[in-house]
Amino acid sequence: MNEYISVIRKKLKKKLSESRYEHTLSVSFTCICLAMRYGYPLEKAEIAGLLHDCAKCHPDDSYVRRCEKHGIQITAEEKAAPAVLHAKLGAWMAKEHYGISDAEILSAIACHTTGKPNMGLLDKILYVADYIEVRRDKAENLAKMRRLAFEDLDEALFEIVQGTLSYLKQRGMVTDPMTQKTYEYLLKEREARQDAPD
Repeated sequence: MNEYISVIRKKLKKKLSESRYEHTLSVSFTCICLAMRYGYPLEKAEIAGLLHDCAKCHPDDSYVRRCEKHGIQITAEEKAAPAVLHAKLGAWMAKEHYGISDAEILSAIACHTTGKPNMGLLDKILYVADYIEVRRDKAENLAKMRRLAFEDLDEALFEIVQGTLSYLKQRGMVTDPMTQKTYEYLLKEREARQDAPD
């Protein structure tokens, strides 16, 4: 194992709650599995998984203040639902506190809660891994998503984003506009794939 990965794990174990640390390891391992399946560098996928929730060492109600302090741009919707800001703050912390300079890793961490249009492969891997990891047990469609993630990553991503929007709407919760934009982008991509000749 890369020595720096061991260092990251030790730091996170000290900073995160036990359950959050277990989730972090599980997401990291799931990222590695998906990276194997889709031909992505394993170490980068592992690091993205390990650091995706590194900002969760801080309380949700501190995210707005911390983002403003560090010059991280936030929207009105993010202020209304600050829990999503752990992704942006986490990307900043991965760079500033863990020395990560790889743009793909930082992007994946920054968009793992809302997604974004035109996601790269690592963005997709982390987003999906966070949803399907073994410790998750709340979503009704987990068995299907877990299978689909290894059959068709793009379709799994689309269905997870679609399901997330539906869940938020049913509960009257704030929907981040970036998640809606992500869905619309993925829907167009999906339609183009379905229309493409075999």
